[in-house]
Amino acid sequence: MNSKDSFTENYRTLERIARQLEEGDADLDALLPLIGEATSAYQACKTRLEAVKAVLADVPAPSSLIAEVLEDEEELEEEEDE
Repeated sequence: MNSKDSFTENYRTLERIARQLEEGDADLDALLPLIGEATSAYQACKTRLEAVKAVLADVPAPSSLIAEVLEDEEELEEEEDE
């Protein structure tokens, strides 16, 4: 997998490799290629998530949501002080 593949395809690659490693299905000779494949898939997923995060950061939040978050933060601080 690589950055040209979709996020879902790369994520499934990571899941498959994790399963193989957890189940002990990967022999030593296959370990290095699996690590390389996992690293590539991870980087592609990370890049895509960072791109989505950047887009979401530019989306203005409704003022009511901001007020609600600020109220929640104040409540948490008050609970911590108690």
